Amino acid sequence: MPSPLILASGSQIRAEMLTNACVEFTAQKPRVDEEAIKAALVAEKAAPRDIADALAEYKARKVSQKNPDALTLGCDQVLDFKGAIFNKPTTKDEAIAQLRAMSGQKHQLLSAAVIYLDGKPLWRHVGVVRLQMRTLSDTYIESYVERNWEEIRHCVGGYQLEKEGVRLFTRIEGDYFTVLGLPLLQVLSFLTLRGDLPS
Repeated sequence: MPSPLILASGSQIRAEMLTNACVEFTAQKPRVDEEAIKAALVAEKAAPRDIADALAEYKARKVSQKNPDALTLGCDQVLDFKGAIFNKPTTKDEAIAQLRAMSGQKHQLLSAAVIYLDGKPLWRHVGVVRLQMRTLSDTYIESYVERNWEEIRHCVGGYQLEKEGVRLFTRIEGDYFTVLGLPLLQVLSFLTLRGDLPS
């Protein structure tokens, strides 16, 4: 008997990815102080990959504790720029500063997924995407942020690859779903092999 699946996230794009893949699930946004956890991990000099994994696990554990019979999927995404973590910009100026820093440079997106069952970790994966940003003029960066602010303020690094943000890059190595914040193919493979999705 397949276990019910809970997405421990309020992310609309992650929910859309699962829905488009015809996966039945419910969504519960966990009450987790992400910024405090992230700040503590950064202070401990944790690697960006470990930060993404830890945040995904916190979310999965929180929801799983209240729903022990369900599979709970926690997710998180971290932008690693030369070892520094870039967060979702809180102001337009912050978005402009992040894009200026990354202009002409490489960075990585790390998208972690952790699945819990009965309050315990069952499976985990961290997808990695490497991106090369083209050299951008200050004028373009400022106009890009102004045009797209309402969407990009919800995105680490201040861009949406599925929209105009694709114009910021010359090369992308990795999985498109991982860019969007969920290593979807790996999650689907695990659920299928476990028997929770028909094969």
